[in-house]
Amino acid sequence: MMSLSTSQWHERFSQQAIWTKQLRDYLFTRADLHSSRRVLDVGCGTGAIEVGFSRQFKLALHLLDINRNYLSLAKINSPGCFLVQGDGHSLPYASGSFDIVFCHYLLLWVAEAADVIAEMVRLTRRGGAVIALAEPDYGGRIDYPPPLDQLGHLQTQALHSQGADVNIGRKLGEIFSDAGLINIELGILGGQWLQPLSQGEIDSEWKVLQSDFENFEDPLLTKDNLEDIKLLDQIAWEKRERILFVPTFYALGQID
Repeated sequence: MMSLSTSQWHERFSQQAIWTKQLRDYLFTRADLHSSRRVLDVGCGTGAIEVGFSRQFKLALHLLDINRNYLSLAKINSPGCFLVQGDGHSLPYASGSFDIVFCHYLLLWVAEAADVIAEMVRLTRRGGAVIALAEPDYGGRIDYPPPLDQLGHLQTQALHSQGADVNIGRKLGEIFSDAGLINIELGILGGQWLQPLSQGEIDSEWKVLQSDFENFEDPLLTKDNLEDIKLLDQIAWEKRERILFVPTFYALGQID
């Protein structure tokens, strides 16, 4: 078992940024990012999705995260951005400060997702937009072929044991509606498998799995069993049999 370093997490965040690039372009267009002056990313991590922002958009981009190590790397990855260490449950900005406030793979991990969205709403001006760019729903996860479905069940249980809300994706509509947002758009990130994962992507998935399993105890999580499952996973990817799909939801709402 292993814990991931900050640089390894950046690799993971960068991979997630690739997954959501097309969706982000669509949602940022819907939210009129090109005309925005002040934008906030809550839970920015290492700034993986802000790489290149300064060249694309002329705006004041604020990045907030609770993890100081992530912010140190974000400072390098996202020059010109304003970095703040803080908690999404109590954001250190005045009400109505931003045109757009968004998060990306964040609500899965927070203690009270509704409170974080309420804070994001508070910070957004009238007519502005609040966006949850990507929130997974492990309750709908598909792993194929058997017995790789064991792997999905184990990871879901391990995430739950860490305090993650493994079904957060399906709750976004309710949370956005309860927060008073209007013109809410909900959707799900598509799944296209044009080619199998590269070896680097497979290795990255297993690094995350091993990190998730680090403090999780289960009779199936023996070293030998995990090695057997890992070999089956590798073979399934090579044979183009492998399906790994976690429904990932998004939501966009406007301030009345």
